[in-house]
Amino acid sequence: MSEKIGFTDEYYMQQALKEAREAFRKDEVPVGAVIVCEGRIIARTHNLTETLNDVTAHAEILAITSASETLGGKYLNGCTLYVTLEPCTMCAGALSWAQIGRIVYGASDPQRGFSRLTPSPLHPRTEVLGGILAEE
Repeated sequence: MSEKIGFTDEYYMQQALKEAREAFRKDEVPVGAVIVCEGRIIARTHNLTETLNDVTAHAEILAITSASETLGGKYLNGCTLYVTLEPCTMCAGALSWAQIGRIVYGASDPQRGFSRLTPSPLHPRTEVLGGILAEE
């Protein structure tokens, strides 16, 4: 029996960190995100709120849009979002509507992060893992 060898959460978070560094170079809030589906990165984005003069142009929102276009559908239940900072409540709402299967984030955001809300704004089937490469 052969074992499927895939990339780790840390690998994909490193890809999100590359996006965050690109955002920093553009004088954006340095948040990066990638969406992975079936072991393949289907979206790679970073914050563009300053560039686009759009308060909703968070990395997560842009990633949802890109992934949905790639897949040809609005639901991302078989996908994982890797994002360098815990999603805010706006992004958590969008992730819930997209029915993302899993969220892996780096640093917690105690002021604006979704985890401070009860009940959680996420879809009930969404798995969450925080603290991956948070020190980066």
